[in-house]
Amino acid sequence: MPKARQKPAYLLHKPTGQARCRIGGKDIYLGLYGTPASRERYDDLTRDWALRNGDVNAYDLTIDELAIRFLEHARSYYRRTDGTPTAEVTSLQHAIRPVVRMFGRLRARDFGPLKLKEVRRSMIDAGHCRTNINRMVDRIRRMFAWGVENELIPAERLQALRAVPGLRAGRTKAHESAPVASVPDDVIHRTLPHLTSIVADMVRLQLLTGARPGEICSIRPGDITRGIDGAWVYRPRHHKTEHRGKERRIFIGPQGQAILKPYLDRDPEAFCFSPAESETERNATRKRKRKSPMTPSQAARKPKGRDLRDHYTKDSYNRVIQRACEAAFEMPTELRDVGRTVKRMEDATDTERKAERKRLSKEASEWRANHCWSPNQLRHSRATLLREKFGIEAAQVVLGHSDPKTTLVYAEAQFSKAAEIAKAIG
Repeated sequence: MPKARQKPAYLLHKPTGQARCRIGGKDIYLGLYGTPASRERYDDLTRDWALRNGDVNAYDLTIDELAIRFLEHARSYYRRTDGTPTAEVTSLQHAIRPVVRMFGRLRARDFGPLKLKEVRRSMIDAGHCRTNINRMVDRIRRMFAWGVENELIPAERLQALRAVPGLRAGRTKAHESAPVASVPDDVIHRTLPHLTSIVADMVRLQLLTGARPGEICSIRPGDITRGIDGAWVYRPRHHKTEHRGKERRIFIGPQGQAILKPYLDRDPEAFCFSPAESETERNATRKRKRKSPMTPSQAARKPKGRDLRDHYTKDSYNRVIQRACEAAFEMPTELRDVGRTVKRMEDATDTERKAERKRLSKEASEWRANHCWSPNQLRHSRATLLREKFGIEAAQVVLGHSDPKTTLVYAEAQFSKAAEIAKAIG
């Protein structure tokens, strides 16, 4: 058997009185010998050394090391069928971050239920909603489950952490997330004129199909099958449940076909809805409305940065709609650009500017919460209509849900019908 590599020693450099350790044939100086700072530096270096050499037996594994190893596994594991990463890795990083911040140097085997509850308390103090906290705690447990699976930590640790129940509604200080509501038709129609024709078509198509925002953003001509019983079929290449072997089909009727047809006359692999094309249209509209002549540099302006992406993302699609809502419902100028408003406070102190920025940012958030809507609300609108006209099973099939309970979250109950029944027979 090969000889186990010995952990680098904590040594004294007598001429200078500094602590040192020798790693990779080089002496690294750590500060004054015997001080807590030098010991801390030594621990950091030897942890990195053990991780690079795969030596988990050099000392007990810390939470820092467990997190590094688990995230390396997650980056290779949470991938789609074509090899592209999913968003789960980012979610895991957000969940694990408070554990590492609070207990990174602690041995993983010493992390128990009380410390998990302490981490959860920090999430409550940070303002996370109850359901999100429960999801983050589940991801933390998943890291320890992976550690047990790979014999890095004792199985008792995972069993102990599972004893911590999830937060219950009404029995915690964590606030509840606001339910995602449908968007009234008049609000949508008021917003559409402030969108480019491309984004307006995306909104109309999503409202007709009930597709997820990401599915609308990712449509390619090659993903569309035409002429099946009068309906087209859109098969997204990636969807939420593909890792479970589920197939996702989105059926597009005559109204949706009329919207989508002009965008299919392009390369089968090109995205139908292009931010660059949308930005070109927006610039042309601004030029037509401009009252003063444009300078040569303004006239020659081309889309750049974010506008040059080949397709919209969920976030960019949402941002465009938010800006349209700000224009449609006339958001006050001082709230739309808080930074510029604060910058104009020439005689104010830094403390006064900071307080004013905080106040304006809060007012802006409240205004957007009351006036702006998101693409995901269009899916809720469609689900509610489908449930009302065709029943919960039809809504479940169209939305692509495996469990009807999920559909109930999207489709709002029509309590007006219950009120009418009560008036008639009650």
